[in-house]
Amino acid sequence: MSKRFNLREYQQQVLDRLQALAASSVQTSTLGVRIGNAFWLIDMKDISEVLPLPPLTTVPLTKPWYCGVANVRGNLYSIIDLGAYMGGNALMPESQNRIMLLGQHFGFNAGLLVTRVLGLRNAQDWQQIETGDEIRYQDSNGQQWRKFDLKSLLNQPEFLQIGI
Repeated sequence: MSKRFNLREYQQQVLDRLQALAASSVQTSTLGVRIGNAFWLIDMKDISEVLPLPPLTTVPLTKPWYCGVANVRGNLYSIIDLGAYMGGNALMPESQNRIMLLGQHFGFNAGLLVTRVLGLRNAQDWQQIETGDEIRYQDSNGQQWRKFDLKSLLNQPEFLQIGI
């Protein structure tokens, strides 16, 4: 009987420690990406998947930043060249290019083409630089990063209008 009590007590202690650890460490899950020559941080909760550039079917009479449609496991996704949309040059397909599929909570089947995915980043300890209404981050190597707001991108009328 005492063994059960000790096991239950041990499980409760483990649970308490896990909860205290989760409460004490604020983890920021952001993905570092390069779009053109700029470095950006994107919240992982906004992305459902990152994958290599799939075969694309072009769509006539669309804006230059609209790459076309891709079939990802039986679902069609609109693919947007994010660098070209933001005023840069269109990407020439390379092996380092990646597509970030938007999270399902946005209600869009869209993928954003980026130059390169740089991996998970934790900007919590980085220096913050405020420029106007934008906050930039500077990492320990001196590289500046900007926070990408996917929700505001999806609310832009010109982003939703792909036809010319």
